[in-house]
Parts: sequence; structure tokens; C-alpha cells
Amino acid sequence: MKIVVSGGGTGGHIYPALALIRTIKEKHAETSFLYIGTEKGLESKLVPREGIEFRSIHITGFKRSLSFENVKTVARFLKGVRECKKWLKKYKPDIVIGTGGYVCGPVVYAASKLHIPTIIHEQNSVPGLTNKFLSKYVDKIAVCFEAAEEFFPREKVILTGNPRASEVVSAEKNGALRAFGLKENVPTVLIFGGSRGARPLNEAVVKSLPVLGNKPYQILYITGEIHFENVKKEVSLAGKPSNVAIAPFVHNMPEILKEVDLVVSRAGATTLAELTALGVPSILIPSPYVTNNHQEKNARTLADKGAAVLLLEKELSSERLVKELDAVLTNENRLKKMKQASSKLGIPDASDRLYQVMVELANSSDPQ
Repeated sequence: MKIVVSGGGTGGHIYPALALIRTIKEKHAETSFLYIGTEKGLESKLVPREGIEFRSIHITGFKRSLSFENVKTVARFLKGVRECKKWLKKYKPDIVIGTGGYVCGPVVYAASKLHIPTIIHEQNSVPGLTNKFLSKYVDKIAVCFEAAEEFFPREKVILTGNPRASEVVSAEKNGALRAFGLKENVPTVLIFGGSRGARPLNEAVVKSLPVLGNKPYQILYITGEIHFENVKKEVSLAGKPSNVAIAPFVHNMPEILKEVDLVVSRAGATTLAELTALGVPSILIPSPYVTNNHQEKNARTLADKGAAVLLLEKELSSERLVKELDAVLTNENRLKKMKQASSKLGIPDASDRLYQVMVELANSSDPQ
């Protein structure tokens, strides 16, 4: 099968796409891929590293307010559609999938107009503008949260989960915490705010260090690279508690997630897919700076089921953080119930589900 993939803008759109590609390649080596993204986006660096054929178009997103830039965006969209039609006619894919970001607009739209089977993958509980637009033209819409179903034509929607979950589940437990000087068989919480970190979370953790040093659990604290040096100084001034390890970034997150008991983080869709696939409880502090406040809605999906504690950023303080950590990590019964609730929400075979939908679509379509 020949598959065209498009997704860009943020890692939340790109990493699921790459996870899907890797999983399909492992199980169906004969499958070939073409990835269409933007030259300036993160995908232009990540995709070629994976040995995947890459093409780029120039496209921008719509402004939510009246702006002359939107006229330029329409022109770029139409040009992008023409370019994509040429590539699609030459590549002759069996199916085209968009995993989010405005670059998917012209790619998936062009495919639908050429009568190539199409599918979009929505990671969040509230879809963005591009997927709302494309929902009118695609054959199927794969979602990760049941809450997203109400925004799309019901007959097109299928719950598949996030392909990143499949990768996390397949990771092996290898004593990853030892590399940070932490002990095994001690309750452990992982705290992180994404690849760039989150300043309010960092401030709350630093102020909590004197108290956290006396707790019966241990902490792996990922600061984000831009915050690491400042945080390291603060940790030194606090006497660097022996049960607290800090690092700027980790590259083996799946292995670490398999060894922790609780996670404190933002509420990005990919992170939540990883947590629920492994049944890891969480304290979620959604970013208030994202489109449609979708992280808070993502987080509420888990909190309403008892899999997470929702803590808004405006409510965050060092005292509140410690209180919530204690309430979960020192209550074995509550921790167990949260793990069970998290597991029930997980879809560990997301890549297989999504691939099956793609195969069925490709097989049911008329030959081009």
C-alpha cells in the first residue's frame, strides 16, 4: 500500500504521524510513504531523519480576526492544492491521511477532489479549524477522545486513539530511573511541562523543594532546556534533596513512564494518550494559552473518569502542588483506583486500529 501522510505545526500533530508510520513499517514492510509538510515546520527536520520521502508546500493558517493576511492564506491554499494534485497524481497513493495542522488543508482537500480515499486524525477533544473544514470532504475521521465526536458528522467518526500509545506500550522496562540516581521500588512522580518547560510549574516545584525533600516518595523533575540552568541554581540553594533528580530533557520518555507511579504535566493530547495507554495516574495542569482552551477540555476527560486530578494554572502554588502529590502518593487505595481508571481510557492498539481503517477505505474505493 502507498500512503501519503500530512501533519505539521506542532509535535502533537507530527509525533502521532511518525509513530503510525513506524508501526506500519514494522508490521507491513512493503508499505511506502510520502510525507507532505511545510519547509519551516518541525516536520521538515523530523521526517527526513526517519528516512521518509518528504515534500513541502508554503501555507499559513487563518487569523481568527478580520485580516488581509487571510486573503493571502486563501491564495496560498489554492496554490498548495494545485501542487499537491501534481504530486498525488504522480505518486498514486492508495490513501491520504492528515494528522492535523494547517498544512493538511490543501493536501487532504486535493486528495478528496482526486477521489483518493481520505482520513483525518484528531488528537484533541476539541478540533482545530483545519480538521473542521476537512471533515466535510474526507471519508473517515479518527478521534482520540469521545468528546470530539460531537463536532463531526457522526457517520464518519471512528474512535481509534493516538498512535503514540502503541509505541509507549511496546517500550521495555529497563531501569531507566537509575540513570538519574533514583531508587527502584520507591513511589516516584515525574514532573514535566513539555519540551520547553512551563515557567509556572517550574516556580511551584522550586518553592516546594524544602518540603519535598522530606517526603516518602521521589521526584524526577524535567525542567525544559531553556529553564534548566536557572532551576539548577535554585535546587542547589535548596540543598538539592536526595530524593529529587532534575534534567533538562529526556529522550526515552516511554521507558520512564513505565517506571513512575504518577505524572504531573500539561494536558497535551499525545501526553494523555501515553499516560492512559500505560494506566498512569496524573495531576494535569493544562496550558491556558492554547487554541479553544483544548488542553483543559482534554484534562477534564480524564478527571471526570477519576484517572487524573485537574489543577488549573491560576490555582497552582507550591502548597497546592505538595497537597495534591501527598493526596495521591500517600493514599495507596486512591492511587490504585486512579491507575485502573486511566487504564480503562487507554487505547494501546491505536496504530493497528487506524491502519485497519485505512486498509478498509483503500479496498472499498474505486481504482483510480
